[in-house]
Amino acid sequence: MSTYLDFEEPLKALEEQIEQTREIGNSTGVDMSDKIRDLEEALTKKTKEIFSKLTPWQRVQLSRHPDRPYTLAYINAITGFSFQELHGDRTVKDDKAMIGGFGLLDGRSVMFIGQQKGINTKMRQYRNFGMPNPEGYRKALRLMKLAEKFNKPIVTFIDTPGAFPGLEAEERGQGEAIARNIYEMMQLKVPVICIIIGEGASGGALGIGVGDKVVMLENTWYSVISPESCSSILWRSWDFKEKAAEALKLTSTDMKRLKLVDDVIEEPLAGAHRDQEASFQNVKDKIIQYLNELDPKKPEQRIEERIEKFNSMGVWNG
Repeated sequence: MSTYLDFEEPLKALEEQIEQTREIGNSTGVDMSDKIRDLEEALTKKTKEIFSKLTPWQRVQLSRHPDRPYTLAYINAITGFSFQELHGDRTVKDDKAMIGGFGLLDGRSVMFIGQQKGINTKMRQYRNFGMPNPEGYRKALRLMKLAEKFNKPIVTFIDTPGAFPGLEAEERGQGEAIARNIYEMMQLKVPVICIIIGEGASGGALGIGVGDKVVMLENTWYSVISPESCSSILWRSWDFKEKAAEALKLTSTDMKRLKLVDDVIEEPLAGAHRDQEASFQNVKDKIIQYLNELDPKKPEQRIEERIEKFNSMGVWNG
């Protein structure tokens, strides 16, 4: 691990002890296996203790962890690197913050679409930090229509701090592009699965977030606004971001309880960044499960159920 969050510091200390003990054993020839085993048990116990009582703000931190896998990592792992990226919205340009194309899921052709943040500073700038412009959402819609034409299911991966808020994005119709996607996705005739793998912020997430199955990974968040922005509006300061995260009810547990998402995909102990391969497999298994549920249904039934699901959101019967 190269990066530890503040609440992960006890784990860092234990892992360093384990590594030091191994080095001592290797350099001296002394059998340190019992000591290492005790430390590993202590590490597992501490990990369970920390991750069994995460606060909403800590889950937000985990969703942004720099070692957390991003969209391309999931797609490549799920498709066995058979993913063929397609480019451009056929109007303005190719938005690097939004990726999409066909890939094979156990031999079945699937359209994968998602926001990509970038794995280092240079790539994050190239990907605009996962904040798509209007042409990104128009590219996504073009690819969805292509999938519909060839009767291929669609899987979207949501991980964005929001749609790009720049003046040029507004000039090119950011709001219209997102609204058009929501409208069109509601009526797609093929199965649509939307998975929040990191941050699910505002309209930037909704632009590719309408589906038959809308699900979240365990340590992600989904909300109309980030905790920092909410804090700055209500208290004129970011200092209350933890309080805002609690009030927004943005965690996967809250969203499932409020029936705003259909399912929560379990992450490995200590988060997806600790065991990426296990996380990839969990997501792949769930996608296959959802497709098996959706395939037998007629397109008209899926569309009707999709519309009904979203229409029922926000209705409170006190």
